[in-house]
Amino acid sequence: MEKIKVGMIGTGFIGPTHIEAVRRLGFVEVVALAAHGQKSADRKAAELHIPKAYGDYRDMLRDSDIDVVHNCAPNHLHFTMNKEIILAGKHVLSEKPLAMSSEESAELLALAKKHGVVHGVNFNYRQYPIVNQLAAMIKREELGKVNLVHGSYLQDWLLYDTDFNWRLDPKAGGKTRAIADIGSHWCDTVQYVTGNKIVEVFADLATVIPVRKKPKQNGSTFGSQEAAEGSYEEVKINTEDYASVLLRFEDGTRGVFTVSQVSAGRKNRLSFEIDCSKSSAFWNQEEPEKLWIGHRDKSNELLLADPALFAPEARSSIHHPGGHNEGWPDGMKNMMLNFYSFIREGKDPLKDTPHFATFEDGHRSMCIIDAILESHQTGKWAKVGSTQVQGVEA
Repeated sequence: MEKIKVGMIGTGFIGPTHIEAVRRLGFVEVVALAAHGQKSADRKAAELHIPKAYGDYRDMLRDSDIDVVHNCAPNHLHFTMNKEIILAGKHVLSEKPLAMSSEESAELLALAKKHGVVHGVNFNYRQYPIVNQLAAMIKREELGKVNLVHGSYLQDWLLYDTDFNWRLDPKAGGKTRAIADIGSHWCDTVQYVTGNKIVEVFADLATVIPVRKKPKQNGSTFGSQEAAEGSYEEVKINTEDYASVLLRFEDGTRGVFTVSQVSAGRKNRLSFEIDCSKSSAFWNQEEPEKLWIGHRDKSNELLLADPALFAPEARSSIHHPGGHNEGWPDGMKNMMLNFYSFIREGKDPLKDTPHFATFEDGHRSMCIIDAILESHQTGKWAKVGSTQVQGVEA
């Protein structure tokens, strides 16, 4: 069978991770890459062993060989690029946030449905094997009724005032940073696990470092930000380093989460606990193969990822025997596997249920982000806006 042909937009941190995950599938081939300028595209394509290089992504969209396009560009470009990908008749897998506002994400969702393309958003944490197992346990009520959900997503890559990245600029990253960048992942993961949507929020956001020293040469995400003495310029920061958000879910369940990009020692610690009427469950992304299960009347348990111990509906997400730990790259691979299997099997995005986050999930995420910003500005609870688009509820 002929391989599915892919074009990639964006060559920063996340683009090459998409490429690596796609190449692990075997039935998908990355045939083209687009970057800002032909020289940059040629250099990156050579480094990644990709045959075609485009200095303008629009030229790549006119390539009839390409079936799918991945959008791994900076946030402010997502809406325009996603729209043009859809109009070019290509299936699309976008990085989050899907757009810069819920109005834009609603337009993209409606457009994707109108043109019948397969559409995905890279909310990859729901693809971890142990997360799928926990979702199955919650659905079966093995832990009882969900009473409350709490957790955090903590990083330290912006701890110092000399740390700088394009995400700090609202024109490129958007009007919210920690919430859109990592809070969106936390919300998507807990909604997926509980099967319960967030409908109301009360938020407190803060810029811990209000002025940063921007190196006169660009720094990379998660990379070293060191620069020579005197080679900085001071920049006022208008997006949050920290946020805490109270939550209400559609069934009345309460919750709370904290996000931070200035927590020393926390590299990529997405974690959450779900407290139910019989037992509790806790998961930490930095130890992805472990699920802590807490009890009142007997010893607590530690479930290790093992296909022999998984529920049937979660077993397909784990690819190695117990003890052969699967982590972040494997969650990314599962995202790509589910997305491309949907395409290979000829499934209908308007009728068939996908096992990956879609533009509907991306639009819901944008509605939550808008509500969080509204709540912070007003100091009151804010309802998550309607996610209904052309008669379809996200």
